[in-house]
Amino acid sequence: MASQDWFDKDFYKTLGVSKDISDADLKKAYRKLARKYHPDSNQGDATAEAKFKEISEAYSVLSDAEERKEYDQIRAMGSGARFTSGGSGQGGGFEDVFGGMFGGGGGGARGASYSYQQAPGGFDDILGGMFGRGGGRGGFGAYGPTRGRDVTARTTIDFVTAVKGDTIRLQTSDGKPITVKIPAGVADQQKIKLRGKGEPSPDGGEAGDIVLTVTVRKHPVFERDGLNLRVNVPVTFVEATLGATIEVPTLGGNPVKLKVAAGTPSGRVLRVKGRGVESSKGKGDLLAVVQVAVPSHLTSEQREALEAFHAVETDENPRTELLAKARE
Repeated sequence: MASQDWFDKDFYKTLGVSKDISDADLKKAYRKLARKYHPDSNQGDATAEAKFKEISEAYSVLSDAEERKEYDQIRAMGSGARFTSGGSGQGGGFEDVFGGMFGGGGGGARGASYSYQQAPGGFDDILGGMFGRGGGRGGFGAYGPTRGRDVTARTTIDFVTAVKGDTIRLQTSDGKPITVKIPAGVADQQKIKLRGKGEPSPDGGEAGDIVLTVTVRKHPVFERDGLNLRVNVPVTFVEATLGATIEVPTLGGNPVKLKVAAGTPSGRVLRVKGRGVESSKGKGDLLAVVQVAVPSHLTSEQREALEAFHAVETDENPRTELLAKARE
């Protein structure tokens, strides 16, 4: 929707792009700036918030083919022009821009009045043609119905729903139920746009959107690592030392068997292909992190066996390399 201050705002400069930039490169430039100045990443920073609003306004105009064309035409008429009558000490006003259309003298003399015979389509059609619009769109400055306002909302979902995806039902502030499709792989604090679910237009135009921020509850066993799922798997000292085959849980499925090689240290990651998060971005893996469990209680026989093992251990100090690196 065109604005009076398009004359003063250089949206290309705001986004740091050239006037002949492609739609794809325009989107890339906008996303880069949006990530940098987004309020969620700059809590309490009024300057960043103002900058975010500027780049959002610029992109909303330049990303729309019709509005971009209209903006370029308006800007081409002259930087700094205003639709106000000129006064003492002021630059050219409405008369300077349009004076020639209605017989005004060179530059539109101050205080001159202009009369015209209204065409069948009216003054709107005369101006409308200048900006590539057909008749019947309303007066200058009226570029169609007003879009309804966007609404922000939050919801909390469980971990499995976030990973697998699901359809849930929510209720708006006015009590109206809506159905929301949660895509598989949605991340904690990710935003989902529900088109046309925001406030209605005051004059019959397009409704606004609901921007829904999703909070994901933590899982007692699994955690997200990008598209991968990570799970800590305890193994005994003997299993880690001698090797073993163990069972590892999967999210919403049967356990899988993994081989723990002899001499596996704590912290080693065993990977199960394709058992992570599956989304439109791809499919992740299940990462089983080995955690060697140390027994907190020993029977007398167990203690004797460990002491016998200790007696025949080598004198190798496992911390020798660590201590040497710390002195470098």
